[in-house]
Amino acid sequence: MASQLAGIVNTEKYDIILCGIESSDHNGSAVGGMLSELLGYPSVSAVSNLKIENGQIVINREIDGGKEIVSIQAPVVAIVQKGIAKEPRIAAMRGIMMARSKPIKVVEPLQVESFTEVTGFEKPKPRTTCKFIEAENPKQLIELLQNEAKVI
Repeated sequence: MASQLAGIVNTEKYDIILCGIESSDHNGSAVGGMLSELLGYPSVSAVSNLKIENGQIVINREIDGGKEIVSIQAPVVAIVQKGIAKEPRIAAMRGIMMARSKPIKVVEPLQVESFTEVTGFEKPKPRTTCKFIEAENPKQLIELLQNEAKVI
């Protein structure tokens, strides 16, 4: 996916490329980072807001324990968080009707080298059933934690 997108971006230059965190890469958030690497563009992840001020791209991002504001020059790949569009807007009927007459550009897939290969996929083993221990029996709980769960 990232190689295909990089091929398109290389034919038509873009200043800002937005990628989501949930996608067909099994929600691995991998496409944005791979795309930025293939293009040689900087990337910013966990983007919660984006605006352009005085020719600079100003990005708010969520980090552990707070928020960070980053200023960056174009071109950039921004990997956006869920909720970046605070209030979804309903398109006006005029816009819907105008969109119907716009041409849709269909791009043929590129022949690109595959960098990854899925060799298999397995479901995780089912969990064992829960064991309930009477509150008056801490000795049994300790024994189970030591011998079965092996956490003590």
